[in-house]
Amino acid sequence: MHLAFGIINSADRKLNVEGLQDYRPIGSFSFLGRYRLIDFPISNLVNSGIEKIAVQVGDRPRSLVQHLGSGRHYGINSKTGRLQILFSDEREDSNYNTDIASYLYNLSIIEKVPSPYVVICPSYIIYTQDFCDLLDEHIKSDADITLLYHTVDNANEKYLGCHYLSLNRQKGVESIEENRGRAKTRNIFMDTYIMKKELFIELIHKAKKVSSMYSLIDVVSDECHALDVRGISHKGYFAAVTDFQSYYSANLDLLEYHAASNLFHSEWPILTKTTDSSPTQYFEGADVKSCFISNGCDIEGKIENSILGRGVTVKAGSVIKNSIILSGTYISENTVIENQVIDKGVQIKTQKKIVSSSSQPGYIRKRDIL
Repeated sequence: MHLAFGIINSADRKLNVEGLQDYRPIGSFSFLGRYRLIDFPISNLVNSGIEKIAVQVGDRPRSLVQHLGSGRHYGINSKTGRLQILFSDEREDSNYNTDIASYLYNLSIIEKVPSPYVVICPSYIIYTQDFCDLLDEHIKSDADITLLYHTVDNANEKYLGCHYLSLNRQKGVESIEENRGRAKTRNIFMDTYIMKKELFIELIHKAKKVSSMYSLIDVVSDECHALDVRGISHKGYFAAVTDFQSYYSANLDLLEYHAASNLFHSEWPILTKTTDSSPTQYFEGADVKSCFISNGCDIEGKIENSILGRGVTVKAGSVIKNSIILSGTYISENTVIENQVIDKGVQIKTQKKIVSSSSQPGYIRKRDIL
């Protein structure tokens, strides 16, 4: 699809996922053992025929850039498509690290893209969406901007810090406001926009004139009454990783078959960087139930309702429940782990019981030795 190019906002400067975000941007977070969160928006764009994609990166971009590479593992045609990194301005006088500041810093790249439309989506929201259908609806409606939203009935407990759309009967957007948990039913804005490239550039300049602290969502909110801004409802699986608890829940929720079948479809593959390694070995005494287990693991203990990344070792007598274990972790004999997120390369040797409540899961930092 040459009508549109894609921009993925992976800066995530207003989000705070405690612990994990100290080492990498949210787009680089491990998900279900083998994916990164950035894989979902890129797969949506590529599956929709959009192969000119720019990824906006912010702080600590190394792991994200390494994962993205040249983009070949996403099946992007090197002759007609391109995966490009939009780095941010890291000068000392760049005090307001907003997405608008990054767009301005990379404006010459954006202006050169020949596609007349732009699709902008985030890296912290997990969903599938055919942008061909969305773009067709946008063009037919003759709207200036189309925003994607998902209606939820638990906004008083979840999606705090996300924004929601107030809509009129014609699905026109009257306002964009932050969800503070004051109502159960909300149209949660999925930080996904479709508009003409010229309008996008115009809004970038307008935001800069209004305030150096403005983000794209701020200037679009200001323009809701001046422009024709429409909302389109998203159907299917939807999760927003905005804090530590939502990351933990989004992973474990997909261990349930119905939730997973709403996200993963054979005709809509989620593409990612593959790693060649040996299959996982299950030794005598291993007992695994309701888990996602990546390749290269050695398992001798009991694992239930958990997710293991690549190359995890679980020795005999150990019991793991309701936990997310990232790649390269070693768990020694007779260790009990429950309701934990264990970061990459951790070695658990002498600490034999690490248990937290499901409402407040624990976190073990990258490469810690316990």
